[in-house]
Amino acid sequence: MITIETLCLRIGNVPQQDVQAWIDSDWLRPEGAPGHYLFREIDEARARLILELRDDMGINDEGMPVVLSLLDQLYAARRQMLRLREAISIPRENELRSRLRGLLISAQD
Repeated sequence: MITIETLCLRIGNVPQQDVQAWIDSDWLRPEGAPGHYLFREIDEARARLILELRDDMGINDEGMPVVLSLLDQLYAARRQMLRLREAISIPRENELRSRLRGLLISAQD
């Protein structure tokens, strides 16, 4: 896990105020309390994505939540499809039914 200072340096010397604004907008969800944030690898990847969307693709602050929400939904659907693919590869029929039932229930949550 890394600090906000390290994150800012790693993603391209981004001002801490920008990262703080992303946290305040709930685009980034680090662990810890304000002033003591810790970022995981996934947070760094998301920060890079936000930066790319903003700087390279011209997504503004009003459009960012929409784009991030759609991407989150896409990634969730991909994870669900991978789980279903794994479940289908199970040889025993009863175990397959049980896994599929569990996956379908979790998809509704």
